[in-house]
This record gives sequence, structure tokens and C-alpha cells, in this order.
Amino acid sequence: MSRAPTRIVQFTDLHLYGAADGRLRGIATLPALEAALATARAREAPWEALLLTGDLVQDDPAGYQHVRRLFGQSKVPVYCIPGNHDEQVPMRAELANAPFQICGTARHGEWLLVMLDSYQHGMAAGRLAAGELARLDAALSEHADRHALVCLHHHPVAAGSRWLDTVGLENRDALFEVLDRHQNVRVLLWGHVHQAFDGERRGVRLLATPSTCAQFKPGSDQFAIDQRPPGYRWLELHEDGRVESAIVWVDSLAAAAPLPRASAG
Repeated sequence: MSRAPTRIVQFTDLHLYGAADGRLRGIATLPALEAALATARAREAPWEALLLTGDLVQDDPAGYQHVRRLFGQSKVPVYCIPGNHDEQVPMRAELANAPFQICGTARHGEWLLVMLDSYQHGMAAGRLAAGELARLDAALSEHADRHALVCLHHHPVAAGSRWLDTVGLENRDALFEVLDRHQNVRVLLWGHVHQAFDGERRGVRLLATPSTCAQFKPGSDQFAIDQRPPGYRWLELHEDGRVESAIVWVDSLAAAAPLPRASAG
């Protein structure tokens, strides 16, 4: 008997402050996250795991108290990845216990999730340390019989915005060198870009997810804010390796139409 697909919901770039009314680029980030979470509960539940893929706070460690309040009673794992605006020591202290897990790996059915840390202290761009790349390589080898979903914060392919592509993953070639050695990688997923992306590279689906607050204008050479509302992504991971996924824009309460596939080279 086939297993039901593993359902995961991704929230990214929460940019929370300690103050409940803290605003980023005109949007109160905590109410925006609360609306996204309420929408997901109404539309997507039940799920097997939640993914919070970086920038949980906006350089304010007091914001982690809101993460604990909103997600701390979850009956399923809440996987967290640091982004460039996170505070590493407070994040690991505040989210040290279940249901939270920071980076590492997890198994769900026929799938392996690998969460990578691309944080660089004091830098907006990301980089995967040699140890992270070795951990990824070992996990994919050890679980070669499982389909793999690999997650990180920084974008490993060009977003098509000149300014944004200066703060992506600096050693993307090293990441793809590891991924290319393994036949079980099905999805590479990230945040950071505050916009949606759905592409493919050598049979691996490439996905980026909008922020739960403000979005960046796609294709802009200079920094610019888009008028799109807060969003999140749901994924269904099938035991045969198929992946279904879509963005939900919170104001319309409707899933976006499938995005056109784009080549990432």
C-alpha cells in the first residue's frame, strides 16, 4: 500500500522584531506572519513538518520569542535554518528544544531532508563552509536510497536582479559539485530572495519562496519592493520522488498558478 505524500509548509524571511508592531519596509512583520500561519492552518493542515528557512528575525534576538510562541506548541517538527539577519547564538539558545531543530537532517517516509547553514557573520551574502559541504555529501551517500530535499537560506542560482545577485551563495559551484555526485537529489529549496522561483537543473527542481512580509521586485537592477503580498509555499513529497508544490499569496487566499519553468544552466 502506497504511503500518502509527505506534506511540508515553508515559511521564510519572517524578519521579526521583539516589538509586536515592528515594521520592515512598511509591513508589520508579526501580524503578516500570523496571517500566513492562519491561512496555512486553514488550507494546508495537517502537515508533517514546517520549514523556516532563514531570517527569522531582523537583527533582533528578541524576535525569537515570537517564533517560540507561534510554533513552540507544534506537534510536528519545525526545522529552522539561519539567514543573514539571524543572530546565531540567541537563535540556537531560544530554539534549542523540540519541536525545533536547527539544520541537520531528517527523514520523512522515502525522503531525506538536509538543512544547510549558509550564514556568514556580518555578511549579507552566504557561504557553505567545508564542513557543511562534507556533511551534505555524507548524508546523501548514507541515504542514497532516499529522495533528497536540500534546503538553505541563500540563493544558489541567479535571481535575475543585479543587486540581489551580489548577496547570494558565494560558493554555489562547490554546492553543485556535491549535488552532481548524487542521483537521489530531487529538490533544492531556499528563501532570501523575497520572490518566487521555480526552475530545474540537471533533473533537480529549484524552488525559491516569497517572504511572509515584504517582497523584492523581480528583475530589478536596483533595490525595489514589489507589491505582491506575503506568501508561503506548500510541498507534497511523493514516495516515488515526485514533488508537487505551489505558492499561496496570503491576501487572496489562493494558490498562485504554476510558475513557468526556468533554466538555471
